[in-house]
Formats: sequence, C-alpha cells, structure tokens
Amino acid sequence: MPFKLGQRWISDTESELGLGTVVAVDARMVTLLFPATGENRLYARNDSPVTRVVFNPGDTVTSHEGWQLEVEEVLEENEVVSYVGTRLDTAETGVVLREVMLDSKLVFSKPQDRLFAGQLDRMDRFALRFRARKYHSEQYRLPTSGLRGMRTNLIPHQLHIAHDVGRRHAPRVLLADEVGLGKTIEAGMIIQQQYLAGRAERVLIVVPETLQHQWLVEMLRRFNLRFALFDDDRYAEARLDSANPFDTEQMIICSLDFVRRNKQRLEQLADAEWDLLVVDEAHHLAWSEGEPSREYQVIEQLAEQIPAVLLLTATPEQLGMESHFARLRLLDPNRFHDFEQFVAEQKNFRPIADAVSLLLADNVLGNEELDRLNALMGEEDITALLQVANSDREGKLEARKSLIAMLMDRHGTSRVLFRNTRNGVKGFPKRELHPILLPLPTQYQTAIKVSGIMSARKTVDERARDMLYPEQIYQEFEGETGTWWNFDPRVEWLMGYLTSHRDEKVLVICAKAATALQLEQVLREREGIRAAVFHEGLSIIERDRAAAYFASEENGAQVLLCSEIGSEGRNFQFASSLVMFDLPFNPDLLEQRIGRLDRIGQANDIQIFVPYLEKTAQAVLLRWYHEGLDAFEHTCPTGRAIYDSVYPQLIEMLAAPENPQGLDDFIVSCREQHDAMRQQLEQGRDRLLELNSNGGEQALALADSIAAQDNDTDLVNFALNLFDIVGINQDDRSDNLIVLTPSDHMLVPDFPGLPEEGCTITFNREQALSREDTQFITWEHPIIRNGLDLVLSGDTGSCALSLLKNKALPVGTLLVEMIYVVEAQAPKGLQLTRFLPPTPVRMLIDRKGTNLADKVEFESFNRQLNAVNRHTGSKLVNAVQQDVHEIIKLSEPTIADEARALIARASQEADEKLSAELSRLNALKKVNPNIREDEIEALESNREQVLSALSEANWRLDALRLIVVTHQ
Repeated sequence: MPFKLGQRWISDTESELGLGTVVAVDARMVTLLFPATGENRLYARNDSPVTRVVFNPGDTVTSHEGWQLEVEEVLEENEVVSYVGTRLDTAETGVVLREVMLDSKLVFSKPQDRLFAGQLDRMDRFALRFRARKYHSEQYRLPTSGLRGMRTNLIPHQLHIAHDVGRRHAPRVLLADEVGLGKTIEAGMIIQQQYLAGRAERVLIVVPETLQHQWLVEMLRRFNLRFALFDDDRYAEARLDSANPFDTEQMIICSLDFVRRNKQRLEQLADAEWDLLVVDEAHHLAWSEGEPSREYQVIEQLAEQIPAVLLLTATPEQLGMESHFARLRLLDPNRFHDFEQFVAEQKNFRPIADAVSLLLADNVLGNEELDRLNALMGEEDITALLQVANSDREGKLEARKSLIAMLMDRHGTSRVLFRNTRNGVKGFPKRELHPILLPLPTQYQTAIKVSGIMSARKTVDERARDMLYPEQIYQEFEGETGTWWNFDPRVEWLMGYLTSHRDEKVLVICAKAATALQLEQVLREREGIRAAVFHEGLSIIERDRAAAYFASEENGAQVLLCSEIGSEGRNFQFASSLVMFDLPFNPDLLEQRIGRLDRIGQANDIQIFVPYLEKTAQAVLLRWYHEGLDAFEHTCPTGRAIYDSVYPQLIEMLAAPENPQGLDDFIVSCREQHDAMRQQLEQGRDRLLELNSNGGEQALALADSIAAQDNDTDLVNFALNLFDIVGINQDDRSDNLIVLTPSDHMLVPDFPGLPEEGCTITFNREQALSREDTQFITWEHPIIRNGLDLVLSGDTGSCALSLLKNKALPVGTLLVEMIYVVEAQAPKGLQLTRFLPPTPVRMLIDRKGTNLADKVEFESFNRQLNAVNRHTGSKLVNAVQQDVHEIIKLSEPTIADEARALIARASQEADEKLSAELSRLNALKKVNPNIREDEIEALESNREQVLSALSEANWRLDALRLIVVTHQ
C-alpha cells in the first residue's frame, strides 16, 4: 500500500476521527495525524485498516478555511493529488486545492461517498436498512396506524371510538361508557394516536387521587406512554429546575385535589401550553347555573387554554340534565352556553332517532316517511339512495346503512359524546355470588366487647370502619401474640376451597396488606399452596413479578393475595374465581374488585365467594350490597349515589352490627330507590347515541383488520434481525417469550426503550395480556420504532459490496443496487405520512443503465449473494469507481420518473380525501351545530399545507450496494 507524506486517508474502524494526514512513513510503519481530534495513529504499512480518500470530477470538497470547491480536474504528482475547479463562494475558476489543505472534519454521509472512501457495511446491515425503509413506509399507510400497538383486547366499540376521535384535530369529547366498558382504554388509545401523529406531544391527565397510580400503570403497561406523577414533593423538586415546574415533563398525571389546592399551581398548569387534557371521573365536577364548584372552575380554566379535551364519566346524566349540560359546556362553551336551549334541542333529536329506527326495521317506507327523511337531510339530495333503500334491488342493505350513517352524523351530541352500555355491548360473563356464613369466634367476641368500651371516644365513622375487620381489632387487643389466623374460620374455609380446587386460579382480595401477607404465610406453611402477594408496599417491578407468577400456567401461583390496591388498575381475567376475604367500605371499591375479573373477553362466569362472620359489620354490609343494591351479580350504576344519600344510617348499622335496628326496612328502602333509579336510567337510554358509539359492522371490521396483523411474521423476522445487528442479547423462554438484555457490543451504548436490566417480550397479544411483566411487540412499540430510527437516521447499512456467484454471467459483471427515498419535509402534525411516507424505490442497474429491479426480487436475490472482506472490497471499489459513477448517472432519469409519479399520486390522494372531508364537515355544519368552526378552519389549513409540502417533495439516494459477478 503506497503511503506518501501529505496524502489523506480515513480510518475504516474509527471514521469519527475525520480525515487523517500521512505525517511519517518508514519501512514498516506509517503515522497518521487526525487534525479534527488532534490524535495520532500508528499503523503497519502492510495491513492497515485505512482507506485512501480521492475525490472525482463533479464532487464538491471543502478546504480547511471553510470555502468549497467544485472539482473539475484531479492532478497527481508523486502520488499526492491536487484538485482544480471553481470556488463556489467567489465563482473563481481554475482554483487549485492541494489535498493536504482539505477540511479534516470530513464525514462521508452520501452512500456513494462512503463507498468510494471504503467505509463498507456488512451485507446483512444493507438488507436490514432496506427492510426498515420498506416496513416503515408500509406502516404509515395502514388505516389502523396508531391502534395496533396497545396491549389490550381488540374490543370493537373501543376501537371505533378511538379511531373516530383519535384522528380529529384537537378532539373535545365526553367518553361516557358504562363501568367496565373501558373508558380508560379508549382515552389511552386516543392519546397514543394523537401522540404518534404528532398532534399531542404534551398531555395532562387530571384524576381523583386514588386513581393516579392506576392511570400511571395503565398508560405505561398498555400504551408504552411514560407519564410523570406530580404530587407536592415532585412539584417542589421541579421548581428548582424551572420557573414553571410543569415544563420539566412532557406528560403529567396529577390529582384534582393537587390542582385545586393552590392558585399559583393552577396558573402554572394553565400556562404550560398543553396539547391535550384528560379528566377522569368528570361527574364529580359539580355545577349549577350561577354556582359552579371550585373543582369545576379549575377544570374550566384549564379547558379554556388547552385545545384538546377528553372528559371521562360512567354517569353522564345520572346527576340530572343540568349536570350533563355542564360537562358539554366544558368541551364547547360557545355551543353549549344556554341550559334551557340545550333542553329544547334534545327534544328535537327525537325525529332523527325515529328515522333511524325506521330504516333499521327494514319496512317499506311510505310517502310520508320518505318526505320526512328528505326533510331531515336538509339540502342534500338523497333521492337515488332512497329509491334503492325502498326496493328489493341489490344494494338495498348498503343504501339503508348509508342513510343511517348520514343521519347519525347529524345527530345532536354524537360528535362530542360517546356512550356504550352493557345492554348494547355483548360479551360479558355472568356473576354468581356464593355467600359463606361462618360463626363468630369467641376470641373476636371478647376483643370486640373490649374494643367497644375502649373506643368510646372514637367517632361513629371510625367505629364502623374498625368493625369491618375483626382480625385488626383482635391484634390491637392481643398485641404481637394476636395470631388470629389460628382460629378464624374464614382461613380454614379458604384453605379447604383452595386445596379442593388445585387446578383453578383464584384471586383473593383483602382490605389490608398485613392480612394478605399473613394469609400467604399460612397457606404456604400449612398446605404448601403456591401464592403471590400484591400490595401497596411493593414497587411496580415487584408487583409485576407477583402478577406474572400468578399468570404463569407452568409452575405459577394458584392464588394471588391482594390488598385493596390489587383491585385497582390490574386485570386478571384469565381467572374466574374471586374470594373477598372481607368487604370494601363503599360500592365503588366493590365494583373495582369484581372488575378485575369481570371484563369483556372473560371466557367464564365469575364465581364470587364471600366468607363472612355472623353478627359482624361484614354481615350487614353483605346484605346491603346484595339485597339493597344487587351489586354482586350486576353492575350497580346507582351504588355511589345511594351510598352518599344513606351514609349516616349505614354507618350507624355498621358501628353496631350485633343488633342493627331497622336493617330490614333500610334494605327494602334502598332496593326501592335502586330499582327506581335504574328504571329511570334505562328509560333515558339514548339508543341512537349507543348505535353511533359502538360503531356497528365497521367496528367489527376494524377489530378483525388489527387481529389479522397480530403475529406478523415480517415483524418477528425483522425484530430478531434488528436485535442481532444492534447487539441485543436474546434468550428464548417458554410460552412464546423472549428475554432481551443489553450487551457490551451494541451499536449504541443505551438502546432507547430497552431497560438496563432488560425486559421480557412477546409478539403474541394473548400472552401479553396474561403477563403484566411482558411487553407486547408491534410495529408501534418504542423498541421497534427506536430501532427503525437508529437504523434509518444514521449510516447503518447505507453502503455495501457483495459477490454474486453466477456462471451464466461473465466474470466481472457489475451491478449497482440503489435504494432511493422519495419524501417531503413537513411538521409532524401535518401527518404528511398518510399520503407520502418516506418511500423507498429500489433499482438494480447494470452498465447499460437497464433497471432489473422488477425482474429480480430483493429477498431471493439477497440470498444468492456472498460477503467480501473489507480489504478485498476496497480494492474492488477502487478498480470500478469510474464505472459506478457512470451507473449512478444513468439511474437518474429513471428515478426521476418514478419519484414524480409517486408524488403525483400522493398529491391526488391528499386532495381528494381532504377535500371530501372538508365538504362533509361544511355540509354537516348546516344541520349540526356541534361541528366547530376551528375544526373546519384547521382542516382547510391542513389541506393547503399538505398540498404545498407535497409539491416540494424530492428524492435522494439512501443506500447503495455494489455487486460483482464471480465464478468462484
């Protein structure tokens, strides 16, 4: 290898050093100085990992002074080159630049530059880059984009709502599904879509204090969205880093009480420029005309500043029409400004509901009914649709569906309110209560009597709460020697049930963590029962491990013992037996406990076992829940309202459970109140709204479409290939699980999305749902998205050389495989990728300029190729450098034609779709005032910006592979 002083070389293994200069040469060694970093390297002359850098006519080079030269001629003297050409800043011609004067900070970013500099990648990296480009482009085009990555069951009504709302500009909606139908999941899906589309990067979630951790876990486990939990301590800490503490995080969860208590805090929240606000349990925001609550005013102030708002409540109209109006007023104060007008408008929607019922009934429509439908459509001509809908011709069903869809668009609050009920959504299991009456041990009787004497100073409320848990009273009475589990008949019953049902997974919930821990010890020591414990004292990782131990079919725990926190935020629907070792204090907590198993997708009926002690508060509470509220075997939307109204009487009875006065009459009264409220709710059901909310056949098709993409073999192969090349260790486990851990030789020191301790992944949705500690890998998972970004944002695989052993072709035949990318630059929020994602165009060009890509498929061709070592590769590149330049030039007319065609198709599609949506919204606004003016303006602006950005789309060479034919 001829080295001469002043020559410029680049390191094959340390390209970050920049351009090196030969400063010393002797018989065996050569010394290179790398001025960009000030470092020297000493190499053996005969086997040095460096490549000579020589530019060609047509290249642009930069001098060490910063000016640029367009090379027109390359002169060589004593094996050191000089470049002659035009200086770009002064237009001076005939300028000479010696290679020693080149800028040392040279980085080869273009594939052809890296090829000629000898910076060759491995063949498998080139293939990975092409696949990454291909899959990246394809994913953007799917209509289900943004909905596939969540770790949830594919429930049609949830997907429908998320798909509708998630694609809107600054959506402002009320999610009002009944308990157990998944409002939190719907909100998470909408947040994820808005986030992935670039429409919402800063998100604020305000929830009751007791639900903060549930939301934190749900967002992370189901949607891979990392929120920060802000409480007083976190707020104080953040104040040290920023004038506005809420600027320190992009996504924040906080409690309503945290916001309400401090005026300065509220002002800082309002000034923090959020994109999306989510408020859970919105029915607690009390409002009356002229007297809104402080909580309502807080959310109102935030909603005025934040463009997108999601309100969640399971009881939109339970607190009355006025309360319902108040929620809608938060979403659109201009539209919902007058309560009396709102009430009058609601009555006017009855004809639309009747018309939809008429079409659903499939009866022949009379002239009067046809006139009514025409009138409801306003100016829109539906004559042709009506003729088909009212005939026996083919397409009748589709015509009626189209008319219903058009009517639904015009339905009052259907764009701002989504409401599904269990009556309208099928798939729920039955719930069966098994009360187990047990005698009250004398030890408890004595402790309760003594406690009654000693607790005279306690309030009735405190005494009632104490009486619910006799084991706690006994332990206070006996101190450390209070081993209540030795005589409590509930423990004996539980051990007997578990040993006789060894094959069943059983969830046991207790109010206190101490009770759960003590039960685990007893079950393990006495009967060898495998049990996991789940309580508030555990970290999230420890809770995950406990849940995974319970979920595992192979050598997993038979029983999971939870404290009350176990009834929040976790689903264990692979089990169907629930034991309530004690009862919670209010109906909301009871429903949460049952809701861990009673979910859509539960395959079996729920068996609820309640072992309770006679003459205790538990006995009183069980009767009230079951006989007064029917809360065990059916969901109880009336529970909280009745609980609040009868609280004083209930507390009195719980505080003195041995002989509760008037308990029978009290239960009868509550049942009457419950039945009356339930009947009122049923009569008030807006079936048209429910029909709009569940999405019908379109929602089913959406779920099927996403299900068909699960276990995508292309994804599995790509992901495993990616992990190999990035250098992530993979350890296959049973149950379709893979454990990923960082290695010491990764492409980057810290791979985004991969924890230091590693993680367990699966490509199987069902497996992910049953294992809380397992990450569900899809194209939208951060590990895959970050992997794609890592490969495509850098030079990985952008330049390679391969040998093709083919005796049908002459030795030395040269082919150049080029991957061009057609793309347009635009802000992420424009969602330009819907129409033109960065799209790869593969070309395989021979010396004549013929494109063989259509005849030679990539994967099969790639399998025929062989790798070549770097030293031999550099020699081959130098030998054919001029030929490669010519072939690249020959490809330019072909790529120009293909790219322009792609851009034209994208522009046409964007114009058609966005214009159609704009026309639809303008037409709807004439008959449905829920269409906001800012929504139309945003769509008009979006259309103009999208078409403008597409008109400036361009293409570039992204990767290149040189292929040389050999017979050996």
